[in-house]
Amino acid sequence: MQFVEKLEYKEYKKFWESVDNNHFLQSYGWGIAQEKNRGLEPCYVGMKNDKGKLVAAALLLKRKLPMNNCFFYVPRGFSIDYNNKELLSEFTKFLKEYLKKQNAIYLKIDPPIMYQELDSEANIVPNGKNNYELYEIFKSLGYKHKGFNKLYEGNQPRYTFRTYFKKYASFDDVIKTFSSSFYRPVKRSYAYDVEIYEANEIDTFYELIKMVSKKDNFHEYSYDYYNNVCKCLDKNEVKIFNARINPSKIIEKFENDIKNEKNEDRKVKIQKDIDYFKEVVKTHPEEYVCGSLICTYTNTGSWSLYIGNDDVALYTGIVNRLYYEYIKDAYDRGFEYADLFGVVGDPKTKYKNLAGIYEYKRKIGGELIEFIGEFDLVNKPIKYAILPLALKIYRSIRRK
Repeated sequence: MQFVEKLEYKEYKKFWESVDNNHFLQSYGWGIAQEKNRGLEPCYVGMKNDKGKLVAAALLLKRKLPMNNCFFYVPRGFSIDYNNKELLSEFTKFLKEYLKKQNAIYLKIDPPIMYQELDSEANIVPNGKNNYELYEIFKSLGYKHKGFNKLYEGNQPRYTFRTYFKKYASFDDVIKTFSSSFYRPVKRSYAYDVEIYEANEIDTFYELIKMVSKKDNFHEYSYDYYNNVCKCLDKNEVKIFNARINPSKIIEKFENDIKNEKNEDRKVKIQKDIDYFKEVVKTHPEEYVCGSLICTYTNTGSWSLYIGNDDVALYTGIVNRLYYEYIKDAYDRGFEYADLFGVVGDPKTKYKNLAGIYEYKRKIGGELIEFIGEFDLVNKPIKYAILPLALKIYRSIRRK
């Protein structure tokens, strides 16, 4: 075996696309985006067999530290066959040597591997599938497991809801997995003549996600952050779904509908819509975008990543419609799964609105996936032990 310290774009991308269970966080473009957004140095390393064939690769994000130290983060693990213990062992040996050469304190990975099978309420399925053996293999190779956190304590969410399409004969069967409380607003959204289209800019998205962050009490990334993600990923690796409506035309449509409506209950509902949009039209007299969803892709999987919306998108069911359109698009384009990218492992947590996000994504359907968690490969044990405190002090000094 031979370790390769620098893989070029074409060779890296070709291998990354060939690996089962590949992840967009290991894409070549994600490394470039993190260099621009976080100042991390992307290192694209690999391992070739005796015939010169690439058999493992990884995007390592290098964080430089004072005194010529550093550490690495490998988002969502390596591009490798994790079932091949010999391969994983050889690659780990090379990485240990690489850490020494780079004067690195440690390397962190969080592989996209299921730990154990759960039901939709985050309970362990008796006699369900698991990867306990692989967990032990990592530990035997010198990796230090960082615990089974339930919230968002790690670099990436440890749980997600994911719909695997191969289980269903048609998209109608996928729809049957949606809860009625999710799908009902989707159907309702069609009454507002919403137009879903693919956008090529993030300006509107950014204005909308600022509204969401203010309402849900979280801090959004900067405009440049989202823009870099969309620009650095290859064109086939990112897609923006926008939802556009025209409040003036909606009022006109409903005013015509109410004239011909004989059902009194239905008239009341139509009048409610008219009154609502008469307020909306004061600030949005013409068509405008009320919801925007950024999604990412590998050649096999898809992820809904960031969403921005205003109150109109909630009222009309357009938020649900955006997720529906994303999932349908992924199904129609032949992807293996649609991933909602992150929930907590405690559905009853009281922290912020994380339980609400969990319940919302649960209603969209799919399987709850618990990932195996973070592992650290430690090169300098003493510095590794004191690094959290040192970083805390360093950051406090920089803020002064």
